[in-house]
Amino acid sequence: MSRLTRAGKPRRRKSHSIWMIVPLYLFTLIFVACPLIYMVALSFATPGEVHGVEWIFTLDNYEKILEPVYFNTFVQSFKLALTSTLLIGFIGYPFGYFMAKMQEGGRKKAMLLLMLPFWVNSLIRLYGWIIILQKKGILNFVLEKLGIIDKPLKLLYSYPAIVVGMVYVLLPFMVLSVYSSAEKLDWSLVEAARDLGATKAQAFWSVSFKLTLPGLLSGVILTFIPSMGLFFIADILGGNKIVLVGSLIQEQMTRGNNWPFAAALAVVLMVLTTIMIAFYRKVTNARELEGIG
Repeated sequence: MSRLTRAGKPRRRKSHSIWMIVPLYLFTLIFVACPLIYMVALSFATPGEVHGVEWIFTLDNYEKILEPVYFNTFVQSFKLALTSTLLIGFIGYPFGYFMAKMQEGGRKKAMLLLMLPFWVNSLIRLYGWIIILQKKGILNFVLEKLGIIDKPLKLLYSYPAIVVGMVYVLLPFMVLSVYSSAEKLDWSLVEAARDLGATKAQAFWSVSFKLTLPGLLSGVILTFIPSMGLFFIADILGGNKIVLVGSLIQEQMTRGNNWPFAAALAVVLMVLTTIMIAFYRKVTNARELEGIG
């Protein structure tokens, strides 16, 4: 009887684990896989003459992306995303790295300050930047009082204003990614490099930076891709002067009533995301193999 009981327990546990996984697979299939498959299929469909979609296979939607008007939108979005990501990396990497080196009390305070903006809606926070950047705003007032400028600068509804908004909204994602990677860093390796005669800079680049590179790349993914589609930041702080891919997708779905073209734009963004994730996994796996070796 005891043998049957012992033999039956693993089977029951295995059946229980299967039933726990089934809802996850169903959720993924219904709410992730099916919409993605529909989006890809829709990107090859033909828009209706008046409205709707005709399920006639065509590559015109992808060829349309190469037209100068739409291709320039992709280029402009890519430049903005690249600029924002570089600034976020330069600011966020040192922040996350040194936050991991803090004492526990200082680390908790820094984490609290980092998470506070998430308690307020991002739209409300962006409208706060309008108060700061407008001609009669706080920034121009301070610069005039310090004697740095003679007349108010036109900061709002400009390219720099959009970059500031992107950096402000996406910076916490970079900091948290770098922090999670730097927190796991074995600081004794840095000390060993210093004992072997390496300078602080050499120890950082040869040990710390290489071991925290996966966190930096993870932050790049979490900031670069969204910055190409966060059209509400460009609308609020840029005054519709800069059209992003996200704005173009929204316009095609609401005003243009061209859902197949919007789906094609979304598929291109998805492919770009997949390439970046694949690159991240390749670098991460290479670092793990170096660690094992």
